[in-house]
Parts: sequence; structure tokens; C-alpha cells
Amino acid sequence: MSTPERGISRREALIGAAGATAAGLATATPAGARSPRPPHRVDVVVVGAGLAGLTAATDLVRAGHSVAVLEARDRVGGRTLNHSLGGGHVVEVGGQWVGPGQTRILARARALGVRTFKTYVDGDLLFRYRGSVTRFTGLIPPLPAADGADFNALLAKVVTLTQTVPTDRPWTAPDAASLDGQTLETFMLANTRTDGARFVFALAVRAVFAAEPRDLSLLHALFYLRAGQGIINLTSTAGGAQDSRFVGGSQLVSIRMAQRLGHRVVLEAPVRRIGQSHGGVTVTTDRGVWHARRVIVAIAPTLAGRIDYSPILPAARDQLTQRTPQGSVIKFEAVYPTPFWRAQGLSGSAYNDVGPVGFTFDNSPPEGRPGVLLGFVAGSDARRLGQLGLGARRAAVIGSFVSLFGRRAGFPRQLIEHNWSAEEYTRGCYAAYLPPGVWSDYGGALRAPVGRIHWAGTETAEVFTGYMDGAVRSGERAAAEVRRSR
Repeated sequence: MSTPERGISRREALIGAAGATAAGLATATPAGARSPRPPHRVDVVVVGAGLAGLTAATDLVRAGHSVAVLEARDRVGGRTLNHSLGGGHVVEVGGQWVGPGQTRILARARALGVRTFKTYVDGDLLFRYRGSVTRFTGLIPPLPAADGADFNALLAKVVTLTQTVPTDRPWTAPDAASLDGQTLETFMLANTRTDGARFVFALAVRAVFAAEPRDLSLLHALFYLRAGQGIINLTSTAGGAQDSRFVGGSQLVSIRMAQRLGHRVVLEAPVRRIGQSHGGVTVTTDRGVWHARRVIVAIAPTLAGRIDYSPILPAARDQLTQRTPQGSVIKFEAVYPTPFWRAQGLSGSAYNDVGPVGFTFDNSPPEGRPGVLLGFVAGSDARRLGQLGLGARRAAVIGSFVSLFGRRAGFPRQLIEHNWSAEEYTRGCYAAYLPPGVWSDYGGALRAPVGRIHWAGTETAEVFTGYMDGAVRSGERAAAEVRRSR
């Protein structure tokens, strides 16, 4: 197994690059302060220093363009974020997994010297259902025979329908209007008879989308699954979308891209206004004004919709941003001296029918110490739990861990919590989802440039939408659009 990356310093985690002051990376200015300098001029402005924006900027710089990356946060990485455990160990409180087929993020990581290691999967999984905890192996939890048959029939229907939806233009799928006119829950209820089948399917939906079946258009769900190589791949660990993690944490990929971009990355610079004319674009931030030939907006659609545009955006694009909510998820990581569940023959993965934690993983560092249990609170459970006080939230989460892994799980030496819905410049994870009717009426506006404005971000990807790989692919596409433009 690879040796762990050295720990990321607090300064690196905040600004996204070691030695950034020496490299010329902009330092903080109080919000709302006017820049004493005249407007900056570059070929391209990139809004957002997550994987999409940093990828686009990297490709444009390689092509000889001058670039400024404007980031609202005080760090780079977007929806990836490392948390230090001390002793050089980190865990990820944002996006973290990669797997087969996610070639673009893996290629970028290799080029930056960021290695991967396998997610721990040795041992049994746990399934808590109707008051009993059962050990099992494989992907699908053990259900009563009738429920299991019911679930398998539903899964087969989803797999068949998924193959009918093109990822470049989902609204052109056969029977797209009908698929987009219903929720995933409506489809589930119409095609199942048993509570067990419905529970396991809804749990899978929360795991993949951080949303409830009632939230999603059936067409959107099928598109998303097709983009991620199918529901089996997206819910699998070994050999699937959760196959591996990055040594040093997933944010390290963005940190190293930002290091190479140096002074081109400007932090604490939320973009307030984008104006465009025949001659170019003007981007106004709390850190000053940038003039450029073109701009790439590499943030989630709902956040892009909060920028003031002049002239105003076309109605289709603006209304799209009004209809793309972010998922709801809180990640909790309980840290123990050792991963005690491994000695019990357990993998650390579990499914739970009693909230708030619906599913868990072993999230320990590559060398296996300390032990880290990762618990996801997603969908409605995240919305409810997020309204409680800190003590109530933590008691509920630790109670979930105890109900699955026993008394020893009740005494973590640390409990890490990150609620992405509460972040000002994120407002939810993993990604945006589309409710009924949105693909049909507004899908064409998701990726289409508006004059000199180009759109990136994992939501705009056609492959591995919602994943780090999708973010990288979207940045590559947007950079290519700019290079082809006049």
C-alpha cells in the first residue's frame, strides 16, 4: 500500500497552495473593499476554483491564454475539502471517491503526483432493518424473499430504461415527455409492491443523489445513472464508483493545480456581476474588476443564477437556474484509535433503516490508523437533522453508529461534521438535480454558451455527472469552447 502523503498545513488547506504568498497568490482583502488597482485585463476569467474551474484554467494557460481564476471562498477545491486528523493524516469531508472509467480525474491526479489507494472493503457488511442487524456480503442487502424479488424486478426495469437515455440530449430519449413528467418515487411506487423493495431502492437513491425519490424527475435519474455507467456501478465500492480514494485527500488535486497556476488564482473574490458587450466581458468582484475576452462560470447552476448579468440572461437559462436545487447531505466521521470493526470481520459498510445515518463506510487513512467511520445523512434526514442543535445532532449520529457497530462506536475521540447545505458558496451536495419537466423545457440551456459566457461544473458533464471526474470533463469542454471561439 502506498505511503501517506504528508499532512496538509492549515494555510495550504485555506488558500489551496503551499507557499502561495511567494508565488504571488492573492491575499485577503475585507469583503466589499474597493481594489486600489486599475481593472485587470486577461484573455479569460474563470469563476470558481474547484476542479472544473482549475482544469479549464490549466488547459487555457497551456494553450497560451492569460487567465484569472476568481474564487469566492478562502480556499480552492470547491466541493472537495480535506480535514486534518493530526499526525499527517487527513479525511475528506467532501467528494472523495474515484473508480474505473473516471479517466479524466485520474489522469489529472497522476500528472500532479497524487496517488490513489483502495477503499477498505474486507469483511461483512451490516444491514439494519426492522429492528434486526444482519451481516451479509455482496451489493444488495438481504430482504425477505418476496421483497427481494420485487426489488430485483424494479432494478431490472431501471437498468433497461437507463440505456434509452442519451447523456448529451436526455430530452430526446424515447418517451422523454412521460419519463420527465413523473418523479422517481412515482415510478417506484408503480413498479413495486413491498416495503422492503421500496426501502432499499430509496436508500440507494439517497446514496447516489443525496435527495429523495420524490425530488427527482425519472428522466433525470436515468440520465444521471447512464452518465455514471449505471446504478450498479454508482452504488458499488470495489470495482465501482467508490473503488479508491486519493492519498493526501481529494482536495490535494485542486491544491496542486492551484500551485501551478500561482498568482492567477484569486481567493475571497466572489463574483457579483458579469457584463458583456461586443468587445468582451467585465467581471466585478469584491476584490476588483477584470476585463476579458470570455468568461467561464464553473460553479453550480443555482449559484451561477445569483450573479447579476448585463444584459440579463435569456429566460431559458435563468429559469433553468431557478429549477436546479442542490442535494442535501451531511458527512459525519467518527474517529477511533483503531478501526475496531475490522477485527470483528466487518468492512465498515452498513445500511440502516433508522436515521439519521443511512449508510456508512470505513474511511480510515491508507495505513489503517486511526480508525474512521464515515456516516452519510442524506435527503430528508439531512434537512431535518440540520435544523437541530449541535448536541442533538451528534447524539443522534453516534446513536446510529452504536446501533450498527455496538457499544465501542459510542466513544469516538473525535466526531467531524460537515453540512454542505450550510456553506454560503456551495448550498448543498453532491450536485444539482432536476425535478420533473426541467430537462424537457430547459435542458438545452444547461451547456449552451450565452454570448461570451461559457458554463462548466460537474452538473454540465455528459459523463460522470455529479462526480469529480465530471467536473474535470466539464472544465476541459469549456476550455475547448473558448479555444475555438474568436
